[in-house]
Amino acid sequence: MYRIRQFSVVLFLFLASLGTAQTITARQKTLENQKKRLQAEIKQINSLLFKNTKKEKSLLSQVEDLNVKISVRSDLVKVNNQQANLLTQQININQRNITNLRKELQTLKKDYAEMIQKSYKSKSSQNRLMFLFSSEDFLQAYKRVQYMKQYAKFRRKQGEEIAEKTKTLQSLNKTLLEQKTQKDVLVTENRKAQQQLQQERKSQQRLIRGLKSKSRSLSSEIRQKQRKAAVIDREIERLIREAIAASNKAAGKKSKNAFALTPEAKLLAANFVANKGKLPWPVEKGIVIQRFGTQPHPVVKTTMIKSNGVTIATSPKSEARAVFEGQVMTILSFKGSNPTILIKHGNFITTYKNMGKVYVKKGDRVNAKQPIGEIFTHPQTGKTTLQFSVFNELKPQNPKSWIYRM
Repeated sequence: MYRIRQFSVVLFLFLASLGTAQTITARQKTLENQKKRLQAEIKQINSLLFKNTKKEKSLLSQVEDLNVKISVRSDLVKVNNQQANLLTQQININQRNITNLRKELQTLKKDYAEMIQKSYKSKSSQNRLMFLFSSEDFLQAYKRVQYMKQYAKFRRKQGEEIAEKTKTLQSLNKTLLEQKTQKDVLVTENRKAQQQLQQERKSQQRLIRGLKSKSRSLSSEIRQKQRKAAVIDREIERLIREAIAASNKAAGKKSKNAFALTPEAKLLAANFVANKGKLPWPVEKGIVIQRFGTQPHPVVKTTMIKSNGVTIATSPKSEARAVFEGQVMTILSFKGSNPTILIKHGNFITTYKNMGKVYVKKGDRVNAKQPIGEIFTHPQTGKTTLQFSVFNELKPQNPKSWIYRM
């Protein structure tokens, strides 16, 4: 009875640890996918921001670019650490399972040996016949025959169980060896990533020291850029208000903040919402170098910057593409600024700023992923950046919530 209870406890612990191991394995797969995405992003950063070393970048631009790489590299190190911790958990679980299985196997083998020894002592056919013939009646003889059959079946089952446990133990030992090898590889990878991160931070500090003497002029430069961006944002807001007013006038309504939608426009808006988080990127390949919202400047921390969208760095000659079907609402263009394309999707608007060439005109219908223009490349820095925004009528939305894996 004690051994049966002991076996039940071992079995329960093994099954519980198996469930934990499966959860860890699922988490490990998620982290591995994250790691691959971050590694791919670092490759893109190197290609898009650091490949063209012949172009003259300002110190500020160099620090901003390095900041982007450091941020992604830091995330990679974190993911590597999480993977290493999970592998350690898996190794510990497997080591416990191996210890428990060894104990269980030892108990099974001991029981089996004792059973074989007892069986050997009463092995002769004469003993078995004597056991049967000594029965007091037919019923007792029948019961003894059944007992002998069950005993033989139990022996076979014990032997099969020992073979199965031995196989499981061998498999666990193999898995444990593979996990230890994986962890060694991961530790080496992470050490290399940490060294690169350390070098990049040193480069960043060196560049920042060169900027300290210019902090006032830098703050002024950043504020000037923000004022210029604010002018464009106000103009976009004005154009959206005009479009809202025009839609309400046509429908005989008086709302100032919401579009009067036709049945077709309502369906388009509903489809746009249904695809939230699944919309394609507005460029074929690129990296986000400035996020949505109000945030401290990555270099001059005392200066706050506001962004109604995201800034995406891409390669020269890259085209902007519509993220969803819709209609070109207008092309915004005025002196000192590159064109901005506004596309209407029901009561939603997507904007594409910093265009070098424009392929569409007001009123054109566009499809998802359709090229709408070529993005401007700065002649001095060689950087090609698109400012992309999503509006729900007048309210700016975080593009990260709408674009797939942004």
